[in-house]
Amino acid sequence: MRFARSRRGLRLKTVDSCFQDLKESRLVEETFTVDEVSEVLSGLQAVVYSEVESELINTAHTNVLLLRQLFSQAEKWYLKLQTDISELENRELLEQVAEFEKAEFTSSNKKPILDALKPKLAPLNEGGTELLNKEIERLQEENEKLKSRLKTIEIQATQALDEKSKLERALQDLQLDQGNQKDFIKAQDLNDLENTVAALKSEFQKTLNDKTENQKSLEENLATAKHDLLRVQEQLSMAEKELDKKFQQTAAYRNMKEILTRKNDQIKDLRRRLAKYEPED
Repeated sequence: MRFARSRRGLRLKTVDSCFQDLKESRLVEETFTVDEVSEVLSGLQAVVYSEVESELINTAHTNVLLLRQLFSQAEKWYLKLQTDISELENRELLEQVAEFEKAEFTSSNKKPILDALKPKLAPLNEGGTELLNKEIERLQEENEKLKSRLKTIEIQATQALDEKSKLERALQDLQLDQGNQKDFIKAQDLNDLENTVAALKSEFQKTLNDKTENQKSLEENLATAKHDLLRVQEQLSMAEKELDKKFQQTAAYRNMKEILTRKNDQIKDLRRRLAKYEPED
C-alpha cells in the first residue's frame, strides 16, 4: 500500500502540473472566446486522459507482477490457492482497506489509538505448511526404508553371485572328471552308430532293388495287357463287321429294304402331285 500510495501521489502531482502549465502558458489574457476556451479544455483533456490511462495500466501490470511472485512461491510449496473475483467489488471490504490505509499514514500521535480500533487481518493458516512438513518427513522415512531395503538386496545379490561362481567352478571340475569317460563312451557309441547306419544302408539298398524289379515286372505286365486289349478290340470290330454283313444277307433285311424303297417312291409321287395343286406366287 505504501508503494501504491507513492505512485498515486506522483501521478496526482503530474496532473496538477498539467493544470499549472496550462495556467502559465495559456491563461495570459483577461478574456477568451468560446472557441479558445474549448480548445484549451480539449488540450487539457487529452493530457489528463493520457496521464490517467498510463497510471491505470501501470497499476494493473504492477498487480500482475505482485500476484506472479505469490503464485510462484505457492507453486514451489505445492499450495492450492483460490480466489473470488466478486470480492474485489465488495464495498465493505474496500472501506475497511481505505480505513486501514488512512490509519497507517496518519500522524504518529493518533496511530496508537487507531491501532487498537482498526481491524486486524487474520493470520495465515499454517495447516498447509504443516502438511508439507509431514509429507516431507514421510517421504524421508520412506526413502530411508528404501535405502535399507536396497542395501539388503545388494547383499543378497552378492551372496547369490558368489554361490553361482562356486557352482560354476564345481560344474567345470565335474566336466573335467567326466571328460575321459565321455570320450570312451562317445567312441563306443560312434562305432555302434556306424554299424547301425551300415545295416540300414544295406537294407535300404535291398529294398530299393526289390522295388526296381517289381516296377520292371509291372511295366512288362502293363505292356502285355495293352497288346491284349488292342487285339481284343480288333477282334470285336471284325466280329461286328461280320455280324452286319450277315444281317444284310438275311431275308428280313431284304424285305425291309424293299418296303423302305417303295415308301420313298410313294412319298416322292405324293410330293409331285401336291406341287401341281399349289398356287403360284
